[in-house]
Amino acid sequence: MAPVPPGIRFLASFNRDQWYRAFTFGLTFLLYTSFHLSRKPISIVKSELHKNCSALHELSTAGSRQLPSLHTETDCSWKPFDKSNYKQLLGAMDYSFLCAYAVGMYLSGIIGERLPIRLYLTFGMLMSGLFTCLFGLGRIYNIHNLSFYIFVQVANGLVQTTGWPSVVTCIGNWFGKGRRGLIMGIWNSHTSVGNILGSLIAGYWVSSNWGLSFIVPGLVIAAMGVVCFLFLIEHPNDLKSIHDVQNPASSNTKLTNSWKGLNGHNQLYHSYKQGGKSQNWDTELLLPVQQVVVVKSESEPSAISFMGALRIPGVIEFSLCLLFAKLVSYTFLFWLPLFITKAAHLDAKKAGELSTLFDVGGIVGGILAGVISDKLGKRATTCAVMLLLAAPTLYGFSMISEFGLGPTIGMLLVCGGLVNGPYALITTAVSADLGTHKSLKGNSRALSTVTAIIDGTGSVGAAIGPLLAGVLSSRGWNQVFYMLMAADFLALMLLLRLVTKELTSANVVKPRSGSTTVEMKEH
Repeated sequence: MAPVPPGIRFLASFNRDQWYRAFTFGLTFLLYTSFHLSRKPISIVKSELHKNCSALHELSTAGSRQLPSLHTETDCSWKPFDKSNYKQLLGAMDYSFLCAYAVGMYLSGIIGERLPIRLYLTFGMLMSGLFTCLFGLGRIYNIHNLSFYIFVQVANGLVQTTGWPSVVTCIGNWFGKGRRGLIMGIWNSHTSVGNILGSLIAGYWVSSNWGLSFIVPGLVIAAMGVVCFLFLIEHPNDLKSIHDVQNPASSNTKLTNSWKGLNGHNQLYHSYKQGGKSQNWDTELLLPVQQVVVVKSESEPSAISFMGALRIPGVIEFSLCLLFAKLVSYTFLFWLPLFITKAAHLDAKKAGELSTLFDVGGIVGGILAGVISDKLGKRATTCAVMLLLAAPTLYGFSMISEFGLGPTIGMLLVCGGLVNGPYALITTAVSADLGTHKSLKGNSRALSTVTAIIDGTGSVGAAIGPLLAGVLSSRGWNQVFYMLMAADFLALMLLLRLVTKELTSANVVKPRSGSTTVEMKEH
Protein backbone atom coordinates (compact mmCIF):
# COMPACT_ATOMS: atom_id res chain seq x y z
CA MET A 1 0.00 0.00 0.00
CA ALA A 2 1.44 3.38 -1.03
CA PRO A 3 1.96 5.97 1.72
CA VAL A 4 -0.60 8.76 2.00
CA PRO A 5 0.81 12.03 0.60
CA PRO A 6 1.64 14.57 3.32
CA GLY A 7 -0.72 17.12 1.80
CA ILE A 8 -3.65 14.72 2.07
CA ARG A 9 -2.70 13.85 5.65
CA PHE A 10 -2.72 17.57 6.43
CA LEU A 11 -6.17 18.05 4.89
CA ALA A 12 -7.52 14.98 6.70
CA SER A 13 -6.36 16.40 10.05
CA PHE A 14 -9.22 18.90 9.99
CA ASN A 15 -12.66 17.78 11.06
CA ARG A 16 -15.92 18.64 9.36
CA ASP A 17 -16.67 21.62 11.57
CA GLN A 18 -13.26 23.18 10.93
CA TRP A 19 -13.82 22.86 7.19
CA TYR A 20 -17.21 24.56 7.48
CA ARG A 21 -15.62 27.33 9.55
CA ALA A 22 -12.85 27.84 6.99
CA PHE A 23 -15.41 27.83 4.17
CA THR A 24 -17.52 30.50 5.89
CA PHE A 25 -14.40 32.58 6.55
CA GLY A 26 -13.41 32.45 2.88
CA LEU A 27 -16.92 33.00 1.54
CA THR A 28 -17.69 36.07 3.68
CA PHE A 29 -14.24 37.41 2.79
CA LEU A 30 -15.06 37.20 -0.92
CA LEU A 31 -18.58 38.58 -0.43
CA TYR A 32 -17.40 41.78 1.20
CA THR A 33 -14.45 42.06 -1.15
CA SER A 34 -17.02 42.44 -3.93
CA PHE A 35 -18.73 45.27 -2.01
CA HIS A 36 -15.55 47.34 -1.88
CA LEU A 37 -14.64 46.33 -5.41
CA SER A 38 -17.87 47.97 -6.59
CA ARG A 39 -17.27 51.18 -4.57
CA LYS A 40 -13.78 51.92 -5.86
CA PRO A 41 -14.40 52.82 -9.57
CA ILE A 42 -15.73 56.31 -8.83
CA SER A 43 -12.36 57.38 -7.39
CA ILE A 44 -10.51 56.05 -10.45
CA VAL A 45 -12.88 57.61 -12.98
CA LYS A 46 -12.85 61.09 -11.37
CA SER A 47 -9.64 62.19 -13.06
CA GLU A 48 -10.95 60.97 -16.42
CA LEU A 49 -14.19 62.94 -16.18
CA HIS A 50 -12.29 66.22 -16.22
CA LYS A 51 -9.05 65.10 -17.84
CA ASN A 52 -10.03 65.84 -21.45
CA CYS A 53 -11.12 69.35 -20.58
CA SER A 54 -7.81 70.27 -18.99
CA ALA A 55 -5.81 68.61 -21.75
CA LEU A 56 -7.71 70.34 -24.54
CA HIS A 57 -7.37 73.73 -22.88
CA GLU A 58 -3.62 73.25 -22.64
CA LEU A 59 -3.48 72.09 -26.27
CA SER A 60 -5.58 75.03 -27.40
CA THR A 61 -3.33 77.48 -25.53
CA ALA A 62 -0.11 75.94 -26.80
CA GLY A 63 -1.29 75.83 -30.42
CA SER A 64 -3.29 79.02 -30.52
CA ARG A 65 -0.96 80.58 -33.09
CA GLN A 66 -1.23 77.66 -35.49
CA LEU A 67 -4.79 76.44 -35.04
CA PRO A 68 -8.06 78.16 -34.20
CA SER A 69 -9.64 77.21 -30.86
CA LEU A 70 -12.29 74.62 -31.58
CA HIS A 71 -13.20 73.73 -27.99
CA THR A 72 -14.68 75.58 -25.08
CA GLU A 73 -15.03 74.69 -21.43
CA THR A 74 -18.52 73.36 -22.05
CA ASP A 75 -17.75 70.80 -24.77
CA CYS A 76 -14.31 69.37 -23.98
CA SER A 77 -15.11 66.93 -21.20
CA TRP A 78 -17.88 64.73 -19.81
CA LYS A 79 -20.80 66.93 -18.89
CA PRO A 80 -21.81 67.93 -16.26
CA PHE A 81 -18.30 67.60 -14.80
CA ASP A 82 -16.65 69.89 -17.34
CA LYS A 83 -17.06 73.15 -15.41
CA SER A 84 -14.54 74.81 -13.13
CA ASN A 85 -16.49 73.60 -10.08
CA TYR A 86 -16.01 69.94 -11.05
CA LYS A 87 -14.39 69.14 -7.69
CA GLN A 88 -17.50 70.25 -5.84
CA LEU A 89 -19.71 68.21 -8.17
CA LEU A 90 -17.57 65.11 -7.69
CA GLY A 91 -17.58 65.72 -3.94
CA ALA A 92 -21.37 65.96 -4.03
CA MET A 93 -21.55 62.52 -5.67
CA ASP A 94 -19.36 61.06 -2.94
CA TYR A 95 -21.45 62.78 -0.29
CA SER A 96 -24.73 61.50 -1.72
CA PHE A 97 -23.49 57.89 -1.61
CA LEU A 98 -21.93 58.12 1.84
CA CYS A 99 -24.76 60.09 3.42
CA ALA A 100 -27.28 57.52 2.21
CA TYR A 101 -24.95 54.78 3.46
CA ALA A 102 -24.68 56.39 6.91
CA VAL A 103 -28.45 56.83 7.31
CA GLY A 104 -29.22 53.40 5.94
CA MET A 105 -26.67 51.69 8.18
CA TYR A 106 -28.58 52.56 11.36
CA LEU A 107 -31.67 50.88 9.95
CA SER A 108 -29.82 47.99 8.35
CA GLY A 109 -28.58 46.45 11.58
CA ILE A 110 -32.04 46.55 13.15
CA ILE A 111 -33.60 44.99 10.05
CA GLY A 112 -30.82 42.43 9.76
CA GLU A 113 -31.49 41.16 13.30
CA ARG A 114 -35.03 40.26 12.25
CA LEU A 115 -34.50 38.70 8.80
CA PRO A 116 -32.53 35.69 7.55
CA ILE A 117 -29.02 37.00 6.89
CA ARG A 118 -28.53 34.95 3.73
CA LEU A 119 -31.62 36.36 1.99
CA TYR A 120 -31.04 39.89 3.27
CA LEU A 121 -27.44 39.91 2.05
CA THR A 122 -28.34 38.35 -1.31
CA PHE A 123 -30.93 41.06 -1.97
CA GLY A 124 -28.45 43.80 -1.11
CA MET A 125 -25.74 42.41 -3.38
CA LEU A 126 -28.07 42.01 -6.38
CA MET A 127 -29.35 45.58 -5.97
CA SER A 128 -25.80 46.90 -5.53
CA GLY A 129 -24.83 45.24 -8.79
CA LEU A 130 -27.81 46.82 -10.53
CA PHE A 131 -27.06 50.39 -9.41
CA THR A 132 -23.32 50.10 -10.01
CA CYS A 133 -24.04 48.99 -13.58
CA LEU A 134 -26.52 51.85 -14.00
CA PHE A 135 -23.77 54.39 -13.31
CA GLY A 136 -21.66 52.87 -16.07
CA LEU A 137 -24.60 52.79 -18.46
CA GLY A 138 -24.71 56.57 -18.15
CA ARG A 139 -21.52 56.62 -20.22
CA ILE A 140 -22.79 54.15 -22.79
CA TYR A 141 -26.15 55.89 -23.27
CA ASN A 142 -24.61 59.38 -23.14
CA ILE A 143 -26.46 60.59 -20.03
CA HIS A 144 -25.29 64.03 -18.84
CA ASN A 145 -27.91 64.74 -16.18
CA LEU A 146 -26.34 65.22 -12.74
CA SER A 147 -29.59 64.14 -11.05
CA PHE A 148 -29.27 60.69 -12.64
CA TYR A 149 -25.83 60.11 -11.14
CA ILE A 150 -26.89 61.47 -7.75
CA PHE A 151 -29.92 59.17 -7.69
CA VAL A 152 -27.81 56.13 -8.56
CA GLN A 153 -25.30 57.01 -5.83
CA VAL A 154 -28.01 57.45 -3.18
CA ALA A 155 -29.75 54.19 -4.10
CA ASN A 156 -26.45 52.31 -4.16
CA GLY A 157 -25.47 53.73 -0.78
CA LEU A 158 -28.72 52.49 0.76
CA VAL A 159 -28.56 48.92 -0.55
CA GLN A 160 -24.85 48.56 0.27
CA THR A 161 -25.68 48.89 3.97
CA THR A 162 -26.92 45.30 3.91
CA GLY A 163 -23.35 44.04 3.66
CA TRP A 164 -21.35 44.92 6.74
CA PRO A 165 -23.76 44.01 9.61
CA SER A 166 -24.56 40.73 7.83
CA VAL A 167 -21.01 39.50 7.27
CA VAL A 168 -19.78 40.59 10.72
CA THR A 169 -22.69 38.78 12.39
CA CYS A 170 -22.03 35.69 10.30
CA ILE A 171 -18.29 35.57 11.00
CA GLY A 172 -18.95 36.29 14.67
CA ASN A 173 -21.33 33.32 14.85
CA TRP A 174 -18.55 30.99 13.68
CA PHE A 175 -15.57 32.27 15.67
CA GLY A 176 -15.17 32.81 19.40
CA LYS A 177 -13.28 35.45 21.34
CA GLY A 178 -9.93 33.70 21.86
CA ARG A 179 -8.08 35.08 18.81
CA ARG A 180 -10.72 37.45 17.51
CA GLY A 181 -8.29 40.31 16.81
CA LEU A 182 -5.99 38.15 14.67
CA ILE A 183 -8.80 36.30 12.86
CA MET A 184 -10.78 39.45 12.11
CA GLY A 185 -7.63 41.40 11.28
CA ILE A 186 -6.85 38.89 8.54
CA TRP A 187 -10.49 38.67 7.51
CA ASN A 188 -10.89 42.45 7.35
CA SER A 189 -8.20 42.65 4.67
CA HIS A 190 -11.12 42.07 2.27
CA THR A 191 -11.60 45.86 2.39
CA SER A 192 -8.15 46.54 0.97
CA VAL A 193 -8.26 43.56 -1.40
CA GLY A 194 -11.56 44.86 -2.79
CA ASN A 195 -10.12 48.35 -3.19
CA ILE A 196 -7.07 46.97 -4.99
CA LEU A 197 -9.11 44.81 -7.36
CA GLY A 198 -11.57 47.63 -7.95
CA SER A 199 -8.70 49.99 -8.81
CA LEU A 200 -7.15 47.53 -11.24
CA ILE A 201 -10.45 46.63 -12.93
CA ALA A 202 -11.60 50.26 -13.21
CA GLY A 203 -8.14 51.38 -14.31
CA TYR A 204 -8.09 48.87 -17.15
CA TRP A 205 -11.04 50.55 -18.90
CA VAL A 206 -10.89 54.10 -17.52
CA SER A 207 -9.13 55.65 -20.51
CA SER A 208 -10.99 53.75 -23.24
CA ASN A 209 -14.55 53.39 -21.88
CA TRP A 210 -15.06 54.37 -18.25
CA GLY A 211 -18.58 52.95 -18.33
CA LEU A 212 -17.09 49.45 -18.19
CA SER A 213 -15.17 50.52 -15.08
CA PHE A 214 -18.57 50.37 -13.33
CA ILE A 215 -20.37 47.67 -15.28
CA VAL A 216 -17.78 44.94 -14.71
CA PRO A 217 -17.62 45.44 -10.89
CA GLY A 218 -21.42 45.61 -10.87
CA LEU A 219 -21.65 42.22 -12.56
CA VAL A 220 -19.09 40.81 -10.12
CA ILE A 221 -21.03 41.81 -6.99
CA ALA A 222 -24.30 40.56 -8.51
CA ALA A 223 -22.69 37.20 -9.30
CA MET A 224 -21.38 37.00 -5.73
CA GLY A 225 -24.92 37.67 -4.52
CA VAL A 226 -26.02 34.47 -6.28
CA VAL A 227 -23.11 32.62 -4.65
CA CYS A 228 -24.24 34.00 -1.27
CA PHE A 229 -27.76 32.67 -1.81
CA LEU A 230 -26.47 29.21 -2.72
CA PHE A 231 -23.75 28.69 -0.11
CA LEU A 232 -23.80 31.06 2.89
CA ILE A 233 -24.21 29.29 6.27
CA GLU A 234 -25.32 31.83 8.84
CA HIS A 235 -24.69 29.83 12.00
CA PRO A 236 -23.15 26.43 12.88
CA ASN A 237 -26.52 25.23 14.13
CA ASP A 238 -28.06 25.73 10.69
CA LEU A 239 -26.27 22.50 9.74
CA LYS A 240 -28.03 20.47 12.41
CA SER A 241 -30.77 19.18 10.15
CA ILE A 242 -28.21 17.84 7.67
CA HIS A 243 -26.11 16.24 10.39
CA ASP A 244 -29.14 14.59 12.03
CA VAL A 245 -29.97 12.83 8.76
CA GLN A 246 -26.41 11.80 7.98
CA ASN A 247 -25.30 10.98 11.54
CA PRO A 248 -28.11 9.83 13.88
CA ALA A 249 -27.44 10.64 17.51
CA SER A 250 -25.25 8.00 19.18
CA SER A 251 -25.96 6.60 22.58
CA ASN A 252 -23.12 8.47 24.27
CA THR A 253 -24.24 11.90 23.00
CA LYS A 254 -26.59 13.92 25.15
CA LEU A 255 -28.49 17.07 24.31
CA THR A 256 -28.34 19.42 27.25
CA ASN A 257 -30.58 22.47 26.83
CA SER A 258 -32.22 24.24 23.93
CA TRP A 259 -33.77 27.46 22.79
CA LYS A 260 -35.01 28.87 19.51
CA GLY A 261 -32.49 30.08 16.97
CA LEU A 262 -31.51 33.44 15.59
CA ASN A 263 -32.75 35.36 12.58
CA GLY A 264 -35.92 33.35 12.16
CA HIS A 265 -34.24 29.92 12.43
CA ASN A 266 -35.89 27.57 14.90
CA GLN A 267 -33.00 25.17 15.30
CA LEU A 268 -31.71 23.95 18.63
CA TYR A 269 -28.69 25.58 20.20
CA HIS A 270 -26.83 22.79 21.91
CA SER A 271 -23.60 21.45 23.30
CA TYR A 272 -22.42 17.87 23.14
CA LYS A 273 -20.77 15.80 25.78
CA GLN A 274 -18.82 12.77 24.70
CA GLY A 275 -16.99 10.56 27.11
CA GLY A 276 -17.61 12.95 29.96
CA LYS A 277 -15.73 15.78 28.24
CA SER A 278 -17.25 18.80 26.55
CA GLN A 279 -16.43 19.11 22.88
CA ASN A 280 -14.96 22.54 22.09
CA TRP A 281 -16.46 23.87 18.86
CA ASP A 282 -14.46 27.15 19.15
CA THR A 283 -17.57 29.10 18.33
CA GLU A 284 -18.76 29.79 21.89
CA LEU A 285 -22.00 30.93 20.22
CA LEU A 286 -20.86 34.50 20.83
CA LEU A 287 -21.36 34.28 24.60
CA PRO A 288 -18.58 35.57 26.85
CA VAL A 289 -15.79 33.17 27.80
CA GLN A 290 -17.77 29.92 28.25
CA GLN A 291 -16.35 26.86 26.52
CA VAL A 292 -19.70 25.01 26.57
CA VAL A 293 -22.92 26.96 26.19
CA VAL A 294 -25.87 25.99 28.35
CA VAL A 295 -28.87 28.27 28.05
CA LYS A 296 -31.71 27.68 30.41
CA SER A 297 -34.26 30.03 28.94
CA GLU A 298 -36.92 28.35 26.84
CA SER A 299 -38.06 31.56 25.15
CA GLU A 300 -36.41 33.23 22.19
CA PRO A 301 -34.28 36.24 23.28
CA SER A 302 -35.59 39.52 21.93
CA ALA A 303 -33.49 41.66 19.60
CA ILE A 304 -31.87 44.59 21.38
CA SER A 305 -33.26 48.09 20.88
CA PHE A 306 -31.26 51.00 19.47
CA MET A 307 -31.04 52.75 22.84
CA GLY A 308 -30.21 49.48 24.55
CA ALA A 309 -27.23 49.04 22.24
CA LEU A 310 -26.05 52.59 22.95
CA ARG A 311 -26.00 51.81 26.68
CA ILE A 312 -23.41 49.07 26.20
CA PRO A 313 -20.18 50.44 27.75
CA GLY A 314 -17.76 51.65 25.08
CA VAL A 315 -20.18 51.79 22.15
CA ILE A 316 -20.48 55.59 22.10
CA GLU A 317 -16.75 56.25 22.45
CA PHE A 318 -15.71 53.81 19.75
CA SER A 319 -18.53 54.99 17.46
CA LEU A 320 -17.42 58.62 17.66
CA CYS A 321 -13.78 57.64 17.28
CA LEU A 322 -14.65 55.70 14.14
CA LEU A 323 -16.46 58.76 12.79
CA PHE A 324 -13.15 60.62 12.54
CA ALA A 325 -11.03 57.58 11.68
CA LYS A 326 -13.34 56.66 8.81
CA LEU A 327 -13.39 60.29 7.67
CA VAL A 328 -9.64 60.00 7.04
CA SER A 329 -9.83 56.55 5.48
CA TYR A 330 -12.65 57.34 3.06
CA THR A 331 -11.13 60.64 2.01
CA PHE A 332 -8.15 58.61 0.83
CA LEU A 333 -10.46 56.05 -0.75
CA PHE A 334 -12.28 58.60 -2.90
CA TRP A 335 -9.61 61.25 -3.53
CA LEU A 336 -6.19 59.56 -3.43
CA PRO A 337 -5.98 58.69 -7.16
CA LEU A 338 -6.92 62.26 -8.14
CA PHE A 339 -4.40 63.69 -5.66
CA ILE A 340 -1.65 61.49 -7.09
CA THR A 341 -2.64 62.55 -10.60
CA LYS A 342 -2.31 66.24 -9.72
CA ALA A 343 0.66 66.05 -7.33
CA ALA A 344 2.79 63.45 -9.13
CA HIS A 345 1.62 64.38 -12.65
CA LEU A 346 0.60 60.83 -13.61
CA ASP A 347 -2.25 59.69 -15.85
CA ALA A 348 -5.41 58.14 -14.40
CA LYS A 349 -4.34 54.55 -14.99
CA LYS A 350 -0.92 54.88 -13.35
CA ALA A 351 -2.32 56.90 -10.45
CA GLY A 352 -4.96 54.22 -9.83
CA GLU A 353 -2.33 51.47 -9.82
CA LEU A 354 -0.05 53.43 -7.45
CA SER A 355 -2.94 54.14 -5.08
CA THR A 356 -3.35 50.39 -4.48
CA LEU A 357 -0.20 50.51 -2.33
CA PHE A 358 -2.20 52.45 0.26
CA ASP A 359 -4.54 49.46 0.52
CA VAL A 360 -1.63 47.01 0.70
CA GLY A 361 -0.42 48.95 3.73
CA GLY A 362 -3.96 48.83 5.08
CA ILE A 363 -3.95 45.02 4.98
CA VAL A 364 -0.75 44.86 7.03
CA GLY A 365 -1.97 47.55 9.44
CA GLY A 366 -5.28 45.78 10.10
CA ILE A 367 -3.58 42.46 10.84
CA LEU A 368 -0.95 44.07 13.09
CA ALA A 369 -3.64 45.95 15.02
CA GLY A 370 -5.51 42.69 15.61
CA VAL A 371 -2.43 40.75 16.70
CA ILE A 372 -1.18 43.47 19.05
CA SER A 373 -4.61 44.02 20.62
CA ASP A 374 -5.01 40.26 21.15
CA LYS A 375 -1.61 40.05 22.79
CA LEU A 376 -2.07 43.07 25.05
CA GLY A 377 -5.83 42.81 25.53
CA LYS A 378 -6.07 46.56 24.97
CA ARG A 379 -8.14 47.45 21.92
CA ALA A 380 -8.44 51.19 22.66
CA THR A 381 -4.74 51.59 23.45
CA THR A 382 -3.74 49.88 20.22
CA CYS A 383 -5.98 52.22 18.22
CA ALA A 384 -4.69 55.28 20.08
CA VAL A 385 -1.02 54.51 19.40
CA MET A 386 -1.66 54.02 15.68
CA LEU A 387 -3.67 57.25 15.51
CA LEU A 388 -0.84 59.09 17.26
CA LEU A 389 1.70 57.83 14.73
CA ALA A 390 -0.60 58.57 11.79
CA ALA A 391 -0.63 62.37 12.29
CA PRO A 392 3.04 63.07 11.35
CA THR A 393 2.76 60.51 8.55
CA LEU A 394 -0.16 62.44 7.05
CA TYR A 395 1.89 65.63 7.16
CA GLY A 396 4.74 63.93 5.34
CA PHE A 397 2.35 62.49 2.79
CA SER A 398 1.10 65.98 1.93
CA MET A 399 4.53 66.71 0.45
CA ILE A 400 4.41 63.74 -1.92
CA SER A 401 5.11 65.97 -4.94
CA GLU A 402 8.60 66.65 -3.56
CA PHE A 403 9.48 62.97 -3.23
CA GLY A 404 10.78 60.54 -5.78
CA LEU A 405 8.99 57.31 -6.64
CA GLY A 406 10.72 55.24 -3.93
CA PRO A 407 9.82 57.47 -0.95
CA THR A 408 6.30 57.89 -2.34
CA ILE A 409 5.78 54.11 -2.34
CA GLY A 410 7.06 53.91 1.24
CA MET A 411 4.77 56.71 2.40
CA LEU A 412 1.76 55.07 0.76
CA LEU A 413 2.44 51.78 2.56
CA VAL A 414 3.10 53.31 5.99
CA CYS A 415 0.22 55.78 5.78
CA GLY A 416 -2.16 53.03 4.66
CA GLY A 417 -1.23 50.85 7.63
CA LEU A 418 -1.58 53.58 10.25
CA VAL A 419 -4.81 55.02 8.84
CA ASN A 420 -6.62 51.73 8.20
CA GLY A 421 -5.34 49.86 11.27
CA PRO A 422 -7.61 51.55 13.86
CA TYR A 423 -10.50 51.66 11.38
CA ALA A 424 -10.21 47.92 10.74
CA LEU A 425 -9.89 47.02 14.43
CA ILE A 426 -12.92 49.08 15.53
CA THR A 427 -15.22 47.81 12.78
CA THR A 428 -14.38 44.15 13.38
CA ALA A 429 -12.95 42.89 16.67
CA VAL A 430 -14.15 45.84 18.78
CA SER A 431 -17.66 45.65 17.29
CA ALA A 432 -17.80 41.90 17.94
CA ASP A 433 -16.53 42.39 21.51
CA LEU A 434 -19.15 45.01 22.27
CA GLY A 435 -21.90 43.04 20.54
CA THR A 436 -21.21 40.14 22.91
CA HIS A 437 -20.49 42.27 25.98
CA LYS A 438 -21.13 40.67 29.37
CA SER A 439 -23.72 43.35 30.17
CA LEU A 440 -25.97 41.66 27.58
CA LYS A 441 -26.15 38.55 29.81
CA GLY A 442 -25.83 36.12 26.95
CA ASN A 443 -28.19 37.76 24.45
CA SER A 444 -26.24 37.37 21.22
CA ARG A 445 -28.88 39.11 19.11
CA ALA A 446 -27.20 42.48 19.69
CA LEU A 447 -24.23 41.92 17.38
CA SER A 448 -25.78 43.16 14.14
CA THR A 449 -27.31 46.24 15.79
CA VAL A 450 -24.09 47.20 17.60
CA THR A 451 -22.08 46.69 14.42
CA ALA A 452 -24.51 48.89 12.48
CA ILE A 453 -24.41 51.66 15.09
CA ILE A 454 -20.62 51.77 15.15
CA ASP A 455 -20.19 51.55 11.40
CA GLY A 456 -23.15 53.88 10.76
CA THR A 457 -21.62 56.58 12.96
CA GLY A 458 -18.31 56.04 11.19
CA SER A 459 -20.09 56.42 7.88
CA VAL A 460 -21.19 59.92 8.89
CA GLY A 461 -17.51 60.80 8.95
CA ALA A 462 -17.02 58.93 5.70
CA ALA A 463 -19.67 61.18 4.14
CA ILE A 464 -18.25 64.41 5.54
CA GLY A 465 -14.59 63.71 4.66
CA PRO A 466 -14.82 63.45 0.85
CA LEU A 467 -17.25 66.39 0.77
CA LEU A 468 -14.83 68.60 2.72
CA ALA A 469 -11.98 67.37 0.55
CA GLY A 470 -13.86 68.51 -2.55
CA VAL A 471 -14.35 71.98 -1.08
CA LEU A 472 -10.89 72.40 0.47
CA SER A 473 -8.92 71.03 -2.47
CA SER A 474 -9.90 74.10 -4.50
CA ARG A 475 -7.79 76.11 -2.02
CA GLY A 476 -4.87 73.71 -2.23
CA TRP A 477 -4.25 70.11 -1.22
CA ASN A 478 -2.45 71.22 1.96
CA GLN A 479 -5.81 72.31 3.36
CA VAL A 480 -7.15 68.78 2.85
CA PHE A 481 -4.29 67.24 4.81
CA TYR A 482 -4.67 69.74 7.66
CA MET A 483 -8.31 68.63 7.88
CA LEU A 484 -7.23 64.96 7.95
CA MET A 485 -4.69 65.59 10.72
CA ALA A 486 -7.32 67.42 12.80
CA ALA A 487 -9.73 64.48 12.40
CA ASP A 488 -6.99 62.05 13.41
CA PHE A 489 -6.32 64.10 16.56
CA LEU A 490 -10.02 64.19 17.51
CA ALA A 491 -10.28 60.41 17.07
CA LEU A 492 -7.38 60.03 19.48
CA MET A 493 -8.95 62.37 22.05
CA LEU A 494 -12.19 60.38 22.08
CA LEU A 495 -10.34 57.23 23.13
CA LEU A 496 -8.42 58.74 26.04
CA ARG A 497 -10.92 57.67 28.71
CA LEU A 498 -10.94 54.08 27.49
CA VAL A 499 -7.14 54.06 27.18
CA THR A 500 -6.82 55.30 30.76
CA LYS A 501 -9.25 52.60 31.91
CA GLU A 502 -7.30 49.87 30.10
CA LEU A 503 -3.93 51.00 31.43
CA THR A 504 -5.13 51.18 35.02
CA SER A 505 -7.01 47.90 35.20
CA ALA A 506 -5.97 44.29 34.80
CA ASN A 507 -7.66 42.65 31.81
CA VAL A 508 -6.20 39.15 31.59
CA VAL A 509 -8.71 36.44 32.46
CA LYS A 510 -7.63 32.87 33.04
CA PRO A 511 -10.32 30.41 31.94
CA ARG A 512 -10.85 27.08 33.62
CA SER A 513 -8.89 25.23 30.97
CA GLY A 514 -5.68 26.77 32.26
CA SER A 515 -4.84 28.65 29.07
CA THR A 516 -4.70 32.43 29.00
CA THR A 517 -7.36 34.29 27.09
CA VAL A 518 -7.41 38.03 26.59
CA GLU A 519 -10.77 39.68 27.10
CA MET A 520 -11.72 43.29 26.69
CA LYS A 521 -12.78 44.72 30.03
CA GLU A 522 -15.95 46.67 30.63
CA HIS A 523 -15.50 50.39 30.20
